[in-house]
Amino acid sequence: MRVSALLLGCILLCSPLAAQQKKAILPIKDYHFTTVKEIPVTSIKNQYRSGTCWCFSSLSFLESEVIKGKNLTDEKTWPDLSEMFVVRYAYHDRAIKYVRLDGKLNFAQGSDFGDVLEVVRDYGIISQEAYTGMNYGTPLPVQGELNAGLRGYLDAIRTNPNQKLTPNWVKGFDGIMDAYLGEVPETFEVNGVTYTPESYRDALGINTDDFIGLTSFTHHPFYKPFAIEVEDNWRWTQSWNLPLDEFMAVIDNAVENGYTVLWGGDVSEPGFTREGLAILLAESGKTSGSDQERWTGKAEEKEEKASKTLPAEEEVTQESRQIGFDNKTTTDDHGMHLYGIAKDQNGTKYYLIKNSWGETGKFKGIWYMSENFCKAKTLNIVVNKKALPKDIQKKLGIK
Repeated sequence: MRVSALLLGCILLCSPLAAQQKKAILPIKDYHFTTVKEIPVTSIKNQYRSGTCWCFSSLSFLESEVIKGKNLTDEKTWPDLSEMFVVRYAYHDRAIKYVRLDGKLNFAQGSDFGDVLEVVRDYGIISQEAYTGMNYGTPLPVQGELNAGLRGYLDAIRTNPNQKLTPNWVKGFDGIMDAYLGEVPETFEVNGVTYTPESYRDALGINTDDFIGLTSFTHHPFYKPFAIEVEDNWRWTQSWNLPLDEFMAVIDNAVENGYTVLWGGDVSEPGFTREGLAILLAESGKTSGSDQERWTGKAEEKEEKASKTLPAEEEVTQESRQIGFDNKTTTDDHGMHLYGIAKDQNGTKYYLIKNSWGETGKFKGIWYMSENFCKAKTLNIVVNKKALPKDIQKKLGIK
């Protein structure tokens, strides 16, 4: 992922990178985890060959919000929201801004959590059954051609060949999306009830003003919002800035009180493996390939010989965290959904993370992220305002 009036901090996530170095695979079989706290989340999805983690993670977060808000104990009643509905309208809004700025804006598949929340606020939401957005013949998202076609169209339009733009270019852009994603239905049914996207959002009880984005860096003042300086933050979404200890306290307080957390950050580290582990090793490395392979390496890479002792992790301070952002070793890679706390056999704290790469790895699409990794490599989070500790609510002036 990546992630205004909403002041929702979001990172710009999932943008393709140049070729990177191969990474080692950690001995995941040495780790034994015990769940301490777990909050209900919907099923694992697969973004496949699309840079849309920002959308998959955000909708998973909103689904958990609905489950909590309506106290839905029966999984059959849990919502399944359409990622491509959001992607479509995000593309639409970005295209208009791209042309207004004469192409001086990053137009790519990656985006931010605030993008999702603004789309839901302005356009509503729709069920996955009513709109899959898979009109181009593949069972899972493969969107390189779509993105290239949209970008090529916009680059032709922004040159203003007639010396005066007509409003028809927007219709043409939307027509390309109709061809690839399908036309959005004006109404649809869920459990026998007819909805519009707006009425469905309201029936689910989703109010985007309920959420707040947070980050922790020293190049801006604490307890003030700012737009994180990453290239895909095209909506210039803002995050409230907290000291690191308070930032981490928000995550813990959220989980302890039954709220999940939208997580965005760096997954290009050697300690982030395709087998479901994220720990903060001293070495750095990069990978390439599809969205999953880009960050974790090829499936055929062989696991190294297991060590009897779990690898040591680096310690994290506010200063080291800032250095990582400033020197570009902490990068803007991916968005996921944090929904619980666990411990390994040594008592080390981890967070349960729902990914969007399908049921991959030892834990079938779930990652165990160490507290140190989270401290160092999180760029931003989004939480329900009710998940903030009372003292932090007061410092931010949040009610």
